[in-house]
Amino acid sequence: MVQLNRVVAELPATVLAKVETFNPGNSIKDRMALKMIEDAEASGKLKPGGTIIEGTSGNTGMGLAIAAIIKGYKCIFTTTDKQSQEKIDALRALGAEVIVCPTNVEPEDPRSYYSVSSRLEAEVPNSWKPNQYDNLSNSQAHYESTGPEIWQQTEGKITHLVVGVGTGGTISGTARYLKEKNPNIQVWGIDTYGSVFKKYHETGEFDKKEIYPYITEGIGEDFLPQNVDFTLIDRFEKVTDKDAAIYTREIARNEGIFAGNSAGAAIAGLMQLKHLLKPEDVVVVIFHDHGIRYLGKMFNDNWMRDRGFLDRKRLQVRDLLVSGVLAKAIAVPLQQTASDVVQLMQNEGISQVPVVDGQRIVGSLTDSHLFGLLVRSPQEKDSPVSQIMEKPFPIISADCEVAEVGKEFSKDSHAVLVKDGMGEFYIMTRTDVLTQLIG
Repeated sequence: MVQLNRVVAELPATVLAKVETFNPGNSIKDRMALKMIEDAEASGKLKPGGTIIEGTSGNTGMGLAIAAIIKGYKCIFTTTDKQSQEKIDALRALGAEVIVCPTNVEPEDPRSYYSVSSRLEAEVPNSWKPNQYDNLSNSQAHYESTGPEIWQQTEGKITHLVVGVGTGGTISGTARYLKEKNPNIQVWGIDTYGSVFKKYHETGEFDKKEIYPYITEGIGEDFLPQNVDFTLIDRFEKVTDKDAAIYTREIARNEGIFAGNSAGAAIAGLMQLKHLLKPEDVVVVIFHDHGIRYLGKMFNDNWMRDRGFLDRKRLQVRDLLVSGVLAKAIAVPLQQTASDVVQLMQNEGISQVPVVDGQRIVGSLTDSHLFGLLVRSPQEKDSPVSQIMEKPFPIISADCEVAEVGKEFSKDSHAVLVKDGMGEFYIMTRTDVLTQLIG
């Protein structure tokens, strides 16, 4: 349990994250995966040498695959094409067969990952499908472990539980235990747009019009899993794909906790509900899994930018350095001539360069300045840079927001410089700023 500070600075309450990345499979799903296997063994549904077949977004599959290795079972998993490649690769690394199915189909469609897993269970001899959505061993695992741990770790002071809802096992099992201890504890489920949970909870209506594809992983559904006990959940809050992705990154940058997409969704939802919190409240938020499974998605600037998820107003110059958008500055020494600089610009396809005296930046040159100079006085082509250079480009901090960089430009300043952590200078032009601002 880790107290959050910066990312929830606007909230009046104490916010604690239950970080589940330290489980063997780096997610909370290890708890219920082992419980489902052990209960199936006890009941005789899972027999020695059998094959475990399950539809999974990745984390449950990891827990099942690890347990299967130890216990001697085979695994076949179906998943959707919206899941990160890292999750799929991890499952295959553990020896599981992974079948990727389309996301944008009804659960009853024979191509859905639910239907494919059910078909395989019928076809593969000595197989067992855990069915994490309707298998109540899922929620029981959290009743027996997650709930008691939270109660003990908060010394019974918890007032709110905030959980992203997918199968419903985590929130329902944990809530059942906690509400037995204190029925006044508020349980908030985080849902996503494109999922049916919130409207069903509020109206009792299963509205298919609510269903459409979404990007957020690990939460929301287009059907009602038996593990979701709506009587234990006090309210649902929907979060956009964009906010979930942005807060996933904010957790890492502001708290040093490398958590997954559902953690970002949970914090985004909590921030939307801040008006309901008081200074004496103690809020526990579940961080389900590890951020390493989202390196190609939420933690990839190009992926975020392609979907319009990067907040241009908050985008920092550091983000551009990390993603390789900015070019390393090519500097020229004082003794080079104007013609040397023109040749360099042509060869490198650049239009401005800083001028250096040893390691110090002492001036700058641009193609427009050289053009005006050499048109007026062609003989200046042999003049040393020291005699024709302009004032140095401004040097800005990597922490500067891109939207603010424009203020550093003037009619006499065509570029700015930024230094990375290795001491190398990179150049940022007006065009670079404009490109980022318009997306």
